[in-house]
Amino acid sequence: MTPEVTLLIVNAIFLAFAYLWVYPNLTTKTINLILIYDAIISCAALLVAGLLFWGSGTNFGLIFFTSNWAVFAIITLGLMELPLFAWFAKKHDLHI
Repeated sequence: MTPEVTLLIVNAIFLAFAYLWVYPNLTTKTINLILIYDAIISCAALLVAGLLFWGSGTNFGLIFFTSNWAVFAIITLGLMELPLFAWFAKKHDLHI
């Protein structure tokens, strides 16, 4: 398994945890509360990515450039989360 696929799977697991369990179980769903939980979950995903690749010197290929694990993890986590957040916000009538 390539390092890129490994980090994409890590991101997907954390996003599934957030959007299938944490956010739906919030008693009050507000943008501010979701942003707080999202920051915590994103930091946890970056921590796992760091534990896997910190100091390894592994290059991660993005479409137009290569990067380190941190940049790859942040960019892909954000890109993966955008459609999930848009769907969740629309479903629960959250105004941005």
